Amino acid sequence: MATFDLKLSGGTVHTPGGPVRADVGICDGKIVAIGEAGDAGEVIDCTGLDVLPGVIDTQVHFREPGMIHKEDLETGSRAAVLGGVTAVFEMPNTKPNTDSAEAIADKLARAKGRMWCDHAFYVGATNANAAALAELERLPGTAGVKIFMGASTGDLLVSEDSSLADVLASGHRRVAIHAEDEHRMNDRKGERVAGDPASHPVWRDDESAMLATQRILKLARAAKRRIHVLHVTTPAELELLGRNKDIATCEVTPQHLTLAGEEAYPRLGTLAQMNPPIRSGAHRDGLWHWLNQGVPDVIGSDHAPHTLEEKGKAYPDSPSGMPGVQTLLPLLLDHVAKGRMSLQRLIELTSAGAQRIFGIVGKGRIAAGYDADFSIVDLKSQWTIDESWLASRAGWSPFTGMALTGRPVGTIIRGRRVMWEGVLADTASGAPIRFEATEFAA
Repeated sequence: MATFDLKLSGGTVHTPGGPVRADVGICDGKIVAIGEAGDAGEVIDCTGLDVLPGVIDTQVHFREPGMIHKEDLETGSRAAVLGGVTAVFEMPNTKPNTDSAEAIADKLARAKGRMWCDHAFYVGATNANAAALAELERLPGTAGVKIFMGASTGDLLVSEDSSLADVLASGHRRVAIHAEDEHRMNDRKGERVAGDPASHPVWRDDESAMLATQRILKLARAAKRRIHVLHVTTPAELELLGRNKDIATCEVTPQHLTLAGEEAYPRLGTLAQMNPPIRSGAHRDGLWHWLNQGVPDVIGSDHAPHTLEEKGKAYPDSPSGMPGVQTLLPLLLDHVAKGRMSLQRLIELTSAGAQRIFGIVGKGRIAAGYDADFSIVDLKSQWTIDESWLASRAGWSPFTGMALTGRPVGTIIRGRRVMWEGVLADTASGAPIRFEATEFAA
């Protein structure tokens, strides 16, 4: 009789203690042995491959409900697992907004049997639901509360200090923040140049980001509430956040670490348009400086797809956002290959960091008792991102044609081979992510 349901054999396994050549034995979706493992019902040969903890992308927009012509939970999660991502946090700016218990329940129901990866959904803070957030953030399958200080529309824009204070006073979990100052951006709309997306970072300038980050840090301290600042784009913000690690964690994105405005806007036009913007090469280099100082806690893709027809509108009528969940891990592996970051740092930013700051149960490391989630990669594979590989309904990427070193080979979620060499399993079996704050809510 087999000792294990599944065995990963012969790979370099990245444990909390470092990389080891070892087998991994899995039973009932959990890791039960690391070392020499016995017989198994299924054996996956990982010789020559690196077995990483499952990548967790803590910021994606999968557009369902309401905008499924751009993406839906099935297509977005398919893109995720093809890129080696095992779990995602999905954002609340859908139509209708995800701002109630009913909306969370609807998304969880839509995800069942359709999402390929494990998942959690943010509840959006509004000017009207602040009092309910303490209860909403504790619902199973909920990643926490998301605040848009700028760049959103309608009810999901919370831009005034008094309203932000009300939101921060309601609940205890870490709150995710889109930090751009709505008032400054409104005042600077005249900086936009029709037909020129390179004016996007002139309009939404460094100061728009810094003002919002300074404001939310002050409000968070007053409320004694932990915050998580998303998609940081300026070195000055990272320096400030590094001085406030007791209350604030933060995220950077692969696109801000990879693209520079001087090259991206002439080449990509509105395809490079996102919020906060792609900034200069000097900004990009500054992000790398603070990343290697240890300041960012996670890397999220901010996967925000739009159709090519929508992106083809003349700036500033073009929408902001780009696909990214499928290219997150490949881009980072290439940065590792080029010596910009270590593989250990990649693991911290894509799995262990998310587990640490959000209190995820059973994910984020390769250790006995944890979920058997693995992103299996070939660090030496040289390949080029091709449009035919992309699974997002949007059908494009700003990184198409980019030559990379390092490739996701397999995605295993709770002991199930969901993707191997670009081939998906027969059925989607993603499940809600579990959190300490919701598992043990009173």
